[in-house]
Amino acid sequence: MRVAKEGWPFIAIAWLILAALLWFRWWIGLAWLPVAVSVVAFFRDPLRKGPRGEELVLAPADGLVVAVIPTDEPAFLRGPASRISIFMSVFDVHVNRYPAAGRVALTSYLPGEFGHAMAEKASQRNEQSTVGLETPRGRILIRQIAGAIARRIVTDHGEGALVSQCQRMGLIRFGSRVDVFLPPGAEIMVRAGERTRTARTVIARWT
Repeated sequence: MRVAKEGWPFIAIAWLILAALLWFRWWIGLAWLPVAVSVVAFFRDPLRKGPRGEELVLAPADGLVVAVIPTDEPAFLRGPASRISIFMSVFDVHVNRYPAAGRVALTSYLPGEFGHAMAEKASQRNEQSTVGLETPRGRILIRQIAGAIARRIVTDHGEGALVSQCQRMGLIRFGSRVDVFLPPGAEIMVRAGERTRTARTVIARWT
């Protein structure tokens, strides 16, 4: 199993605790074993095959689509947009990947609250990291949003970086959400209640 590099300190701590508990009282260690295994599972970083192409916008995150709504995005798209919100539980893969190839034209970080990531207000109030991506078909804005448990957002690239579709974008630790903002030229292919798989699910198609 591939594991994100940010996970190794947490994995080491969890398994050291397991070793100590097994040495102290083996039955207590057995109770901790599922926790140690779940820490490894949380930081898994699978490589996936799926549809590719500049006409496709792929899911940047595993999780549940909690909202697909029309909105306005003034910072990067500068106009009307569709927002797709994907909620990641602690059981989902938390490595995020770029939905399309392009150039990172905007990065910003906003400290904020750590409310429940599924709530609508999380898009404005929670701690978040934003990436604006210029693609051959149009602009895409991706926003990583911290949740009630998350305390660390990792975004890999700065402005000017050229990135490929499905390349690693970053990671959010322990429960969070990713919002994708798309301009009117993109046809939305998912709806609320559906589940997505990073780098595999087509969430929109350029028209």
